[in-house]
This record gives sequence, structure tokens and C-alpha cells, in this order.
Amino acid sequence: MEAATDLQDTAILTQKFTFNPKLGIDNPTLSLADDHDHFDSWGPQRPRFCVLSKQEGGKFGFYLHKELNRNGHIVRRVEPGTSAQCQGLQDGDQILGVNGDTVEHEDYHGVVQRIRASGPRVLLTVLAGNVEEVARAHQASGAHLCPVLDASVRPRLCHVVKDEGGFGFSFSHGKRGCFWLMPSCGGAAERAGVPQGARLLEVNGIGVEGFSPSQLSRKLRQSGEQVTLLVAGPEVEEQCRQLGLPLAAPLAEGWALPARPRQLHLEKGPQGFGFLLREEKGPSGQLGQFLWEVDPGLPADQAGMRAGDRLVAVAGESVEGLGHEEAVTRIRAQGCHLSLIVVDPDADSFFSMVRLSPLLFLEEAGLQADGPASPQKLPSSSQAEEQASWTTNLASSPAVPTSLVPPALPSFRQCLLRPGANGGYGFRLSCGADKPEITISQVTPGGSASQAGLHMGDVILEVNGISVRRENVLEVVRQLPDAKPPLHLRLATQGRRSIEACSSLEPGLDSSL
Repeated sequence: MEAATDLQDTAILTQKFTFNPKLGIDNPTLSLADDHDHFDSWGPQRPRFCVLSKQEGGKFGFYLHKELNRNGHIVRRVEPGTSAQCQGLQDGDQILGVNGDTVEHEDYHGVVQRIRASGPRVLLTVLAGNVEEVARAHQASGAHLCPVLDASVRPRLCHVVKDEGGFGFSFSHGKRGCFWLMPSCGGAAERAGVPQGARLLEVNGIGVEGFSPSQLSRKLRQSGEQVTLLVAGPEVEEQCRQLGLPLAAPLAEGWALPARPRQLHLEKGPQGFGFLLREEKGPSGQLGQFLWEVDPGLPADQAGMRAGDRLVAVAGESVEGLGHEEAVTRIRAQGCHLSLIVVDPDADSFFSMVRLSPLLFLEEAGLQADGPASPQKLPSSSQAEEQASWTTNLASSPAVPTSLVPPALPSFRQCLLRPGANGGYGFRLSCGADKPEITISQVTPGGSASQAGLHMGDVILEVNGISVRRENVLEVVRQLPDAKPPLHLRLATQGRRSIEACSSLEPGLDSSL
């Protein structure tokens, strides 16, 4: 009987949508293709929208390129079979917006960071590169090409907890996958922020576009005592229709969510910060950085850190997808003042279920970092050193530089490296099949490379007298770990020090996303 009662709360009360003059909705199942909007006059020059999902390995499947001395963020090397290709992203597209926010005039590293911080899904607004000038001719001087929703008009992510009246809503439907919710007055759904007549988009992170009414009812019953709904009110649906925007989850704002990320501010004490950072698998099955052994009374404990919290960002910059060494380097680079964004296990499971980044729902605004993008995991010169640091005690960390940007160095220099006690040199490389350079992407503090003067961003020009050229770059990378010590390296200091962005065949910067 209880199951039947639960079903009644969400059952179909009307098989057909009826006009409600109060809501101003009239047959929303009609095709929208014939409607005219202000972008129609652009023809093929109008922006496109691509909703990308990360594939196995944590990538969307494209590179973001920035040409020096030119505005714009350009899509390059869309990888076959990836989400980027499947969603229509094309080589040469200009990225105008990320998750509904315009980035046309934003710093390159800020755009990379926005995309990385978006988590499993991201909404990109793009324009074909060969029509940008034509498109700008349609716009007033200084106007943005990127269509933007009003700040107060967003889809909602609503967490509904059953009360004595169940979930407190019924639904009507049109064609398959089109559902509209009718919350009961004062019921659980209304209290959770579900608007009257809202379009239902997702249930617990699963899209309903292919659901039949009976499948939706079953999904709601299976949710148990609580359910998370992605919905769009009539005003949101109408404005998205006018702009051509998809009703995408990364646009959503959180309403009555069961958990949110927390920001912690730590000041290093005489005994250090007082916590352990460990790499392990999270609820999604992906490796992450987790905080353990929080020492009572030390700065981490006083700031509100809890054992089992997962690290999401350092100094406002996402660490999603970083290896353990990279995360430790980020933390130590902050010196004595540490700002972390974390989620507890319940919040981690929740955001994993809805397939959205916790950073999209951070209550404190203004945390978007302008710093360099995080390093890509690339071939390591020391597998042993990498494994030895999967757990790092930050109770009393060694003295390290407080900035990721080292002092000015000569343009070219020689370095002699000898392996450390464990046989490794203590650095990692960045390169690619179509990149003519080998770049130092990470240097282990206190390791052989660090002592020899290597820095992140350095470009290797020669290895043991062998010049690195376009034709042999991959061969040099393969032979480097087996080269007979000591290593004689000739280096060039890269003008723009970024942990990940490195020179490409085109003048500018590339980041893998």
C-alpha cells in the first residue's frame, strides 16, 4: 500500500497538457523550429551550443588554443570518437561562453580553468572561426556575441525530501520525454524550489528525454525518500528558446541541496597544517585527493576540515584530475596561507550522482582563479618517486618556494642531473605527437632536478648532446628514462610559465581538455 501511495503523489493526473492562462503556457509540445528569434538574421553565423561529457580518462576530447597577440579562444585537434566530436565541436571554432557565462575577453588561463572546474559536464557556446568577422558585423561595437541568460533566470537543481504528502507534485506530459510538474501548495516539491509548470529535465542526474510516463513513475518510486530534480520554469524555458540555448545542467543553480562544498582557510602553525593528503578512488570510481588524519587542535582541525573530505580546489583553482604530486605541489606553493575547497563524503556522493562539479554550487562568489591551468598527467622520469608520494603528511611540510613562478633565469642554460637515492630524477615531461618541444611540467621539491635548477615550463633543447627536433621529439622522450646517467640537459626558459600550457606548432598556447 505504501508503494501505491507514493505512486499517487507522482502519477499522471492528466494525459494531455491543458492551457493555464495564469502560467501563460499554450501547447508547449509544438515544434519550436518555426519560431523567429533575434539570431535568425545571422544565418549560419549564429552561435552553436555543445554540451560535452567527460570520457574515460577525464577528458572532453579537444585542445584549447590561444594565439599570441590575438583575442579569442580557439578549438583545435578535436579527437575522433570523443564527446567533443559527437556534439559537433569543430577545429577552428571560437569559444564564446562557458556554462552560460561569456568568456570572449577573458584571460586564456581563466577559460581553461572554467572548463576544468565544470567537472563531468560543460556547456560551450561556440562560433565557427571563419564567420567571426561577419557575425561581429551584426553586433553593436563592444557587444558580446555570446547569448547570455538573465542572472535570475536559470534551471534549478532541487532536492525534494518526502513528507506525509509524498514528494508533493504531479506531472503532465506531451510527447515522449516531455514532462511538466505541478507542485502541490505547501508540499515538499514547492518547498524545495520547484516552480509551478516547470519542465522536468533530469531525475538524480539521469535525463528524462527518452522516458515514458510509466518509466518516470518507476524512476521516482525507486528514488526512495528523496529525489533530486533538474527543472526549468516557464520563464527559463522561454528565454532559452529565444536564445537557442539548451536546457543544460551546467546552467543550473542549486535549491535546497542536501550538501554544498566548503571553503577552508588555514594559517600554518609551528607544527604545520596538521593533515594527511592521500590519493584514492572516490564515489565515481575516479582517483581523487582525500584528507585524512586531521590532528586535533592544529590549523586544519580549527578550520573545519574533517577526515575523509575530498579536496576540490586549492586557492580557488580546481584540482580535479590532478595526480598526487601535482596536488601536493599546489598546496605547498601557497606557503603559510592555505585556501582549500572541500566536500565531505555525502556531498561527494551527491555531486557524483548528479554529474556536476561542486564548484558550480559554491556559495561564496568570486573564487574563479586566473592562474595557469593544471598539469596534464604525462610520462614521468621517475615511476618510483611518483609512487612514493601518493600519501603526503602536511603536518610539517619541508621548506618549499611559496610561488609557482621561479626567479628570472637566463634564456639558455646547461644542467647536469644525477639520479636520486631511489633511481629517479624528480621531474615530469609534457609533450605530444604533434608538438616539437619537450617541456618540464613538474619538478619534485628537493629532488635531483630541483637541486640542479630545473623549473616548470623549461623547454629541453638537448639531451646528452642530442638536439631535440620536430622529427625526433617522441624518440627522445621514449629514450630519456633509459639514458645513462648523468643527464646533460640544455634548457630554454619559457617566456610564459604555465604548469600545463606549452608551445605548439602554432604560435600561442595549447591546453588539453
